[in-house]
Amino acid sequence: MLSGLSVIGHLCGKVQESKLFAFSPVKGEMLVEGFSIASEDEIEKAIHLAHLAAPAYTDIPAERRAGFLDKIAEEILEIGPVLIDRAHLETGLPEARLTGERDRTVNQLRLFASVLREGSWVEAVIDTALPDRKPLPRTDLRKMQLAIGPVAVFAASNFPFAFSTAGGDTAAALAAGCPVIIKAHGSHPGTNELVAQAIQRASILCGMPEGVFSSLIGEGAILGQQLARDARIKAIGFTGSYKAGMSLFHTAANERREPIPVYAEMSSINPVLVLPSAVKSNTVALATQLAGSITLGVGQFCTNPGILFVLEDENTTTLTQALIDSLKASASGIMLNKSICQSYYDNKSKLKSLPGVITLTEGEDASEAFKGAPALFKVNAADFIKEPALQEEVFGPASLFVSCSSVEELLIALNVLHGQLTGSVFGEAADLNEYKAAIALLQARVGRLIFNQVPTGVEVCHAMVHGGPFPATTDARSTSVGAESIRRFLRPVCWQNCPAELLPAALQNDNPLNIMRKINGNYTRDAVIE
Repeated sequence: MLSGLSVIGHLCGKVQESKLFAFSPVKGEMLVEGFSIASEDEIEKAIHLAHLAAPAYTDIPAERRAGFLDKIAEEILEIGPVLIDRAHLETGLPEARLTGERDRTVNQLRLFASVLREGSWVEAVIDTALPDRKPLPRTDLRKMQLAIGPVAVFAASNFPFAFSTAGGDTAAALAAGCPVIIKAHGSHPGTNELVAQAIQRASILCGMPEGVFSSLIGEGAILGQQLARDARIKAIGFTGSYKAGMSLFHTAANERREPIPVYAEMSSINPVLVLPSAVKSNTVALATQLAGSITLGVGQFCTNPGILFVLEDENTTTLTQALIDSLKASASGIMLNKSICQSYYDNKSKLKSLPGVITLTEGEDASEAFKGAPALFKVNAADFIKEPALQEEVFGPASLFVSCSSVEELLIALNVLHGQLTGSVFGEAADLNEYKAAIALLQARVGRLIFNQVPTGVEVCHAMVHGGPFPATTDARSTSVGAESIRRFLRPVCWQNCPAELLPAALQNDNPLNIMRKINGNYTRDAVIE
């Protein structure tokens, strides 16, 4: 039974007059449950509790925090079919997709638990004293990473589990030792509440400090701006639109007395470079693969291939027709909510109106049923190079062919490309070698370079980078998926000439945590020998 209340520490908020109602794209109507919009007092309490919890939570041993993450995973699974059913009702995503995403979310939590237990995430570095060094002695210096403080996380519309309440940002921040305040997404507040209650239960059962987690319900940008402006919030994790992400970035980075990092994933069209050998040798299979990626999840993936660079030759027409046929055979699908559906059709119309754009195929307008119909457009590279608006994201099952008449034109087009999450290259060995310059230009503009595979699908592991140069994200040095994302919520601290009894366990001579450390420039698990 949903309460419709915010989760604040170990308690819940109160019933408020102002309420938020979710729209179901499945039913085509507002759902009956109302969710109380957090009051000023409730927002203040959540931030205050997070601020108070931060020192205690940071000091909790990594093994206990790992147990907390494992317990969250258990509690989410314990919710069972109720969670999947509610998410389907609020997002229109099919049961199989939601079940897979829930399991990915659980595995993310368990990954970070394993990261904590392994221990090298603290990046312990020890440079021992060199009292006899000439011309000057060196004092004892020891460095490791510490939690940055309370983090505000903004849930995403397109991933109600993996990028939302218990998603990657939350898992990484909690692993780092940072309390988390979630801003629930207005599209799936019921899903949020069920997961938030699971985290709350895990927090209580594991004896975590009250305030280590809260989830607040709010409308539009109002709550988000409040969190971004509060001096007690020390970092922001965001997945969503360019407009909302940049608003948060400007507030947190420019309008506060103390600027804070904003890790915003915002906009990407994930270019695909199709080289001549791939077009010639694998035309129909390649078209089928690309069409499947364009339409996967009704195109509502941040890694949806929104642009295809092709060198015109005698085989290009065959590829184009095969892709048109594959897209025509793809059914329209329910989109996440009314706003996203309407934006898809509006942005398609804008794209079609730009100079040089030709419509190759476009399904019937199914917006009244909140469905997105696949579409494919084409433009010459010369027009693409001149018109930056052709790089604006059309969030949905649509893509744009960019036809290049020469290698030189392809290089110029890639050179004006904005920052992206991914870039894919399809080609055989000879072409991959011949077009190294083009691949290098693409590499400079992406966070993940993919060969002979489509961009949709993000593995949660240690090597993954889900980030990229602006405007894909606000910080190309970070990732929002995988073990490395913990680094976003840490800061380095150095202890100089510190008495042994005051050193953190990770920096003590005998290495009681048995973690990998860099001692005088060499990685080892050995103790420091004085």
